[in-house]
Amino acid sequence: MLKQYFKNIKNASTSIFEGLAVTLSYMVRKPITIQYPDRIEKPLPEMLPPTFRGILEVDTGICTVCMACMKRCPLDTIYIESERDPETRKNYLTRFDIDVARCMVCGLCTEVCPTGAIRHSTEFDAVTSDVINLVMRYVQPGDKIPAYKVSKEEEPPGVPQNEPYCRLKKQWDAPAPLQPDEVRGAVRWKKQTSKQEGR
Repeated sequence: MLKQYFKNIKNASTSIFEGLAVTLSYMVRKPITIQYPDRIEKPLPEMLPPTFRGILEVDTGICTVCMACMKRCPLDTIYIESERDPETRKNYLTRFDIDVARCMVCGLCTEVCPTGAIRHSTEFDAVTSDVINLVMRYVQPGDKIPAYKVSKEEEPPGVPQNEPYCRLKKQWDAPAPLQPDEVRGAVRWKKQTSKQEGR
């Protein structure tokens, strides 16, 4: 009986040290944790792999205005408008908005783009006090960008990853200008909430 008692104590001690073997080995190693964001060698987006799914960005210079990404998006995150010049019969991109707040980072829009104009950046930090600031406008109101024509001989030129998003990034506390349809939506939303409060 006494022999079994000491055997149980021995087994318990052995199992504790076996369980803590990995933990104890890290006590003598150099720490590998990263003190984000103030003690890193370079900005974190530069340390992430190019395949990281961050905030969507658009290279409008190689957009064909096919609207495949807008049709494929399951949450209606992307909104595109275009105009056709009646004289030259050329297509122009007049609006390309992405609502970052609604995006679920599924990547379906990037898969259908023929030129890779829409893609994920490695930027992920989008903190704001006003949700309207998360509507990224890649075409400013009044601008017209000619649609890119795909050529089999040459690759689309494109710009480096993160450049379109960083160029557009604004101070999150400054509200973005509303488009007419968004103003109507905001009024409609206010009417609905006021009706619900009246109940």
